[in-house]
Amino acid sequence: MRRSTRERHEALLRLLRDGVTRVEELADALGISPSTVRRDLGRLSGDRKVARTYGGAVVPEAFTERPVGESALLRRAAKADIATAARELLPTSGAVFADAGTTCAALARHLADTPGTGPVVTRGLETAMALAGAVDRDVVLLGGLIRPLSHGLVGPLTELALERLSFEVAFLGADAVDPARGIGEPTLEETAVKERVAARARRVVVLADSTKLLVPDAPAWTRFPGAWTLVTDAEAPLDLDPRCAEQDVTLVRAPAGGEGRGS
Repeated sequence: MRRSTRERHEALLRLLRDGVTRVEELADALGISPSTVRRDLGRLSGDRKVARTYGGAVVPEAFTERPVGESALLRRAAKADIATAARELLPTSGAVFADAGTTCAALARHLADTPGTGPVVTRGLETAMALAGAVDRDVVLLGGLIRPLSHGLVGPLTELALERLSFEVAFLGADAVDPARGIGEPTLEETAVKERVAARARRVVVLADSTKLLVPDAPAWTRFPGAWTLVTDAEAPLDLDPRCAEQDVTLVRAPAGGEGRGS
C-alpha cells in the first residue's frame, strides 16, 4: 500500500473513532471525493477494520462497560431517534417494563407523558427518575442490589419481585446485540434479570444503538425463547436485515432526525 493511501486510511479511522461516520462528512474533513472515501471504506471493511453502515461506516470496539453518566453523553441523537421509534410500540393497556440504561431512559421520557392504563416497572435508577413525573401511570421501582456502573438493580430481590409481575411489552437495553446470540451483558446477574423479564412479557423489544451491534463479544449472553424486536438507529450495519430475518427478529430502523438530533 502506498504511503499516501495508508496515511489516508489512518486519518479515516481516527475520524470514525471520533464519531464522524457519514461519507460526505468524511470527504469534507479529509478534502477528498466521496467516491474515494467509499473506495477506502470498502478496503478497510475487507480488512475487517470497519463495518459498513447506510451512508458510512463505524469502527467496531472491544466490549467496555461504561459508567451510566459517561454513556449518557454518547450517541445522544441516535438514542433519541430510537426512543421516538420505540414510542410507537407502546401498548394502550397492560404493564410495561422499561430497563436500566440510557436508551431506555430516553424512552421513559416519552412514557411519562403517554397515556396508558397499566403501570411502568423498571430496575433502572435513571429510568425511574425520568418516569417520576408521570401523571396517569403508576411507576414501580424494583428492589435489589444496585450495580455501580449501570445503576441497574439485580439479585434475588429483583428476581423475586419479577415472579409476581407480567408485562404487555418489555423494553430491554443491552451492551451487545447479535440476532443469533441474543444480547450480551457484563455479568451473569444482568442476563438472569433480563431472562426473567423476557419470560414474563408478551412482547420483547430490545433498544440498542448501532455501536452495540458491532461489539465482537461480551462476558455473558442470553437468548430469548421466542421472536423479539430490535429497534436500532439508521447507521446499523448493512447486513443486519438478512441476519434478523434469519433469526425471526423483527427489525425497526429508527429514521434519523428525531428529537435530540445534534445534541
